[in-house]
Amino acid sequence: MTERLSALLTDLYQINMIQAYLDHGVTETAVFELFVRNLPARRGFLVAAGLEQALHYLESLQFSPAEIEWLKSTGRFERNLLDYLAAFRFTGDVHAMPEGTVFFANEPILRVTAPLPQAQFVESRLINILHYQTLIAAKAARVMLAAPNKVLVDFGFRRAHGAEAGLMAARASYITGFAGTATVLAGKEFGIPIYGTMAHSFVESFADEVTAFAAFAQARPDNLVLLIDTYDTEAAARKVVALAPKLQEAGIIIRAVRLDSGDLVALSRSVRAILDAGGLRDVTIFASGGLDEDSLIAFAQANAPIDGFGIGTSMTTSSDVPTLDVVYKLQEYAGVARRKRSANKATWPGRKQVWRRYGADGRMAGDTLSLETPTLPSPAGGGGKGGGGEPLLQLVMQNGRRVDAPTPLDRIRRHAKSELERLPEPLRRLDPDAAYPVAVASALADLAAEVDRRMLAGIKP
Repeated sequence: MTERLSALLTDLYQINMIQAYLDHGVTETAVFELFVRNLPARRGFLVAAGLEQALHYLESLQFSPAEIEWLKSTGRFERNLLDYLAAFRFTGDVHAMPEGTVFFANEPILRVTAPLPQAQFVESRLINILHYQTLIAAKAARVMLAAPNKVLVDFGFRRAHGAEAGLMAARASYITGFAGTATVLAGKEFGIPIYGTMAHSFVESFADEVTAFAAFAQARPDNLVLLIDTYDTEAAARKVVALAPKLQEAGIIIRAVRLDSGDLVALSRSVRAILDAGGLRDVTIFASGGLDEDSLIAFAQANAPIDGFGIGTSMTTSSDVPTLDVVYKLQEYAGVARRKRSANKATWPGRKQVWRRYGADGRMAGDTLSLETPTLPSPAGGGGKGGGGEPLLQLVMQNGRRVDAPTPLDRIRRHAKSELERLPEPLRRLDPDAAYPVAVASALADLAAEVDRRMLAGIKP
């Protein structure tokens, strides 16, 4: 979605803090980083997504006269704040991991450097954008890894938590390798291939299944898929076999049949046998109906002859892990490193970079979280450069404007594919006990200790 949403789509406390910042002249440059504190169960890795929408938000962010007037009418805010917001534009820099990049806990996927009131204000919407698409991209990646040679289609719009969520789920799942989506607007907005069959209500609307199948075939002859489980699935498969020659005479080819209920392993086998016996070996079987990565793994283990899947609720809502602990924290203000020291929520201070190493097999071997430096520092307790590495955070916005044109979605998709291929094998297998090493550089540990000493001594920065 490219239209500008209201600048008021934020939390009140952001505006409250800006009022105080302005009143006390606390407006120097701040650095915030967005990261996930901990990986939840069943997520051995995450996939960064949503950067395009985040940058669009920052570039287009401004308050309309009507929004300023509404803020004034509340009686909550002073004239200095209203004037500041009326002229508000984001003028900062942004570093980020490219969309489709695999990342792990405590690794910043986005860094904002801007005057403190600006950097503070954008927190809520940035988390909102990046959290959801990253959440869905990680779920979709698991589904892809569970069925690497199958056609996967996003069927989840109707169960998504709102219109924007449904549209962005189509985008996030396509990034990670889904073939397309049933959501029509995603085709228009992002150029994602759109897929669609028929509903049971269509079949029920006709006197019998054969008439329904023939009517649909005549109306939608290209890439014809017939839904065959409205009544008796095996009987419907036989009807498809009988109808196929008549349709072929009219130049219409049945491409697939869809199963949406029942014992999909047993039904796919019996339907496959019926289709093959009827000479329809090229007709594929597509399944849907409450599926997730566990279902797809079970189908693979059972050698079920299913060629593609529609994935809906489980993916669009990430139902097994519906949230990530995404945070956006101050790491530096006025050139001085800062950090939070709350129990179980302490942060690493300063501007950071994530360095990634690869093994001889080309697979990811380990990451190092360090200060932003041109070479890879050693992990805490180690020496040298730690074996080299590739920096993951890149400059994507400077002085409030993108450094480059928006990355084409197909390029993001190719990057995500490469990332998933380079995962260590235990993570590719979705092994629940798989762990990935993320070290902390000694320079970063030293800076944290220095910040702590300063704070404990009560020394003003």
